[in-house]
Amino acid sequence: MKVGVFIPIGNNGWLISENAPQYRPTFELNKEIVVKAEAHGFDFALSMIKLRGFGGKTEFWDHNLESFTLMAGLAAVTSRIQLFATAATLTMPPAIVARMASTIDSISGGRFGVNLVTGWQRPEYSQMGLWPGDQFFGTRYQYLSEYVQVLRDLWTTGKSDFKGEHFQMDDCRVSPMPQAPMKVICAGQSDAGMAFSAKYADYNFCFGKGVNTPKAFAPAAEKLIEATAATGRDVSTYVLVMVIADETDEAARAKWEHYKAGADQEAIAWLGQQSAVDTKSGSDTNVRQMADPTSAVNINMGTLVGSYATVAKLLDEMAEVPGTEGVLLTFDDFVAGVEAFGSRIQPLMASRAHVEAQVPSRVTKPELAAA
Repeated sequence: MKVGVFIPIGNNGWLISENAPQYRPTFELNKEIVVKAEAHGFDFALSMIKLRGFGGKTEFWDHNLESFTLMAGLAAVTSRIQLFATAATLTMPPAIVARMASTIDSISGGRFGVNLVTGWQRPEYSQMGLWPGDQFFGTRYQYLSEYVQVLRDLWTTGKSDFKGEHFQMDDCRVSPMPQAPMKVICAGQSDAGMAFSAKYADYNFCFGKGVNTPKAFAPAAEKLIEATAATGRDVSTYVLVMVIADETDEAARAKWEHYKAGADQEAIAWLGQQSAVDTKSGSDTNVRQMADPTSAVNINMGTLVGSYATVAKLLDEMAEVPGTEGVLLTFDDFVAGVEAFGSRIQPLMASRAHVEAQVPSRVTKPELAAA
C-alpha cells in the first residue's frame, strides 16, 4: 500500500478544535514535514487549495498558503517523494496550470502531478467575482472534463486546439512538456464525480468513514471499480484518514476525546451552511460527509485512534479492500505524527514491509532520484 501525507497548507491542519494544536501554515513547517516524510519512505505529499476559511474562534482555514508555489518550493528541497498541487479550476485557465505544472515537473525531475477541484464553497470564488452562478453546481464536471482535456493535450503534444462549450483553444502552446506522465487526481464521489475520475483521472480520493472502521469506505472503492469497468481505464482509490496515535489505546483515545471537547462550533456551523448550498449536483458525498455534525471536529474524515500497533493493524485492513492503492494521512500533530508513523507504525505494517529496502540515501540531484 502506498502512503501519502496531506500537508497542512491551512492553519490548524484538519482539526476544528480549540483544544487541538494551533498554528499558522509556513513553508518551513511544510518543508520539515515533507522532508521527514521522504526520509521515512512516504510515497507522496499532497497540498489542497483553500481560498476562504470557516472563521470561528480558531479562525479555521482563514490562513492558507498557495498550493502550486508551495509545491514548487518543496520540489527544490526533496529528491524522491512524489508531489501533488491542487488547482482551483475556476481561478486559473488550463493553459496556465499546464505551464505551471511543467515548470514544477522540471524543478522536481518528473515527480509532480495535479489534483483538480471544481469548487464547492461559493464564497471562495464570489469574493473575487469569479463565481459563475449556482447553476455551476449542476455543470461543474462538464466544465472539468473540458479543462482536463486541454491539460492532456498540452502535456502530451505541446499544443491544443480544443473547442468546447467552456474553452476555445486556438493553437495554444506549452513547451517544454513534462518529462514524466502527469498524473491527475480527482476526489469526486457523486455519480458525476466518479464518472469523471473513471474517464480522465489516474487516482480517485475518497473519505474514510467512522472511527476505527477501516473498511467502511469499501462501497466507494467498489463504485469506482464499476465506473472504470465502463471506461476500461485503470483508476485506483486512495483513502483520506486521520491518525491519532500514542503508546496505548487509552492515551490515544484521551487525545481524541479532548479534541472533540474543544470543537469550534461556530466554524463547524459555517461548514454546514456552505455544504448545503449545492442542490443541483446531487451534493457530492465527500462534501456531505464533511459537514455531518457527528464528528465535524475533524471534518468527518475516517479516523484511526489507538496505539501504534492498533493503527498499523487498521491500516493493513484498509489495504485489503479491493481497488485500494493507498492512503492519504493527516495527523493531529504533523511533525510528531509523521515521525511516529515512520518509526513506530510503518515497521509493524505488513502492507509496508517493502519500504525499508527502498528508502534511498539522500540525493540532491533529481536525475539521481529518478535513476
